[in-house]
Amino acid sequence: MGAMLKMKEVGPWPMNTYLVVCEKTRKSVIVDPGADGDVILAQAQGTKVEKILITHGHEDHIGALEEVKGATGATVFINEADGIKFNIIYDAPLVDGMEIHLGNISIGTFHTPGHTPGMTCFSIGENRIIVGDTLFIGGPGKTWSAEEFTTTMRTMKGIVFRWSDNTIFFPGHGANGRIGDERQDYEAFVGRGWQPGLFGDITWK
Repeated sequence: MGAMLKMKEVGPWPMNTYLVVCEKTRKSVIVDPGADGDVILAQAQGTKVEKILITHGHEDHIGALEEVKGATGATVFINEADGIKFNIIYDAPLVDGMEIHLGNISIGTFHTPGHTPGMTCFSIGENRIIVGDTLFIGGPGKTWSAEEFTTTMRTMKGIVFRWSDNTIFFPGHGANGRIGDERQDYEAFVGRGWQPGLFGDITWK
């Protein structure tokens, strides 16, 4: 028995909030309580919510944090860079490569800066990674400066596209994808190069 993953769309955008459950102990973590705290808490019913993991500090990913924290008493984790940038109160910092224990399972962390300085992804086993707004089907997360896009592409090369082709990624918005299905378009984008100063909503094609 390993990690069970559930997803709900919440908020007006909408945004994907995730529940990771240790199937043996029924202990759980909530990833990105973005909105609709009642919906998020209902999804977690029957589990013991021990931790709240935040991929990054944008409002659409933390809108229900206070409500969910108040209802569960769970420990809140976020990368320090985003905690500072977005003035978020949290309990413990996320650090690249750390292991977060949940019952009988372990959740791995990847620091994937670009969309935000503290963006963090969570590996939950069986080639499944919750990526926040690091990556979507067809392209990377939005950036607001050329420097951020350069950082994003460094993250893609050094971390994301080093994951195996059969890795399933679960983004903060929209459908989940597969690294192998993105690799050809990503490599073609890199091969073509891009104009200096590029940033914004970029697609590989």
